[in-house]
Amino acid sequence: QVQLVESGGGLVQAGASLRLSCAGSGGTFNAMAWFRQAPGKEREFVGCINRGTQTRYAGSVEGRFTVSRDYTVNSVYLQMNSLQPEDTAVYYCAAVQFEPSGALQLPFRADDYDYWGRGTQVTVSS
Repeated sequence: QVQLVESGGGLVQAGASLRLSCAGSGGTFNAMAWFRQAPGKEREFVGCINRGTQTRYAGSVEGRFTVSRDYTVNSVYLQMNSLQPEDTAVYYCAAVQFEPSGALQLPFRADDYDYWGRGTQVTVSS
């Protein structure tokens, strides 16, 4: 059974940094990604990374957030710098089941992902 478990969220002030972690188990993955959902808004793409360690980011976070992964522990990370109140949301990790033909894809649509974590809350105060 595939599981993705996020950790590292919390309450910080504007300008602070946080590092989120997502520990995967029970599977082998192509792209792994982070999405977020704020109250009253739809879930939105944040960033993703493929098996070649290429990355893709939403314009709202590019330059501030960095996605990385560690294949040895089947985890993906999100380093968030210069956090703003607008970044407040529940952050979810997601993963695509491994297939050789899709190893280098960088999906940005939620429907392209097979597995999801339960999320971790990030709150940024002014």
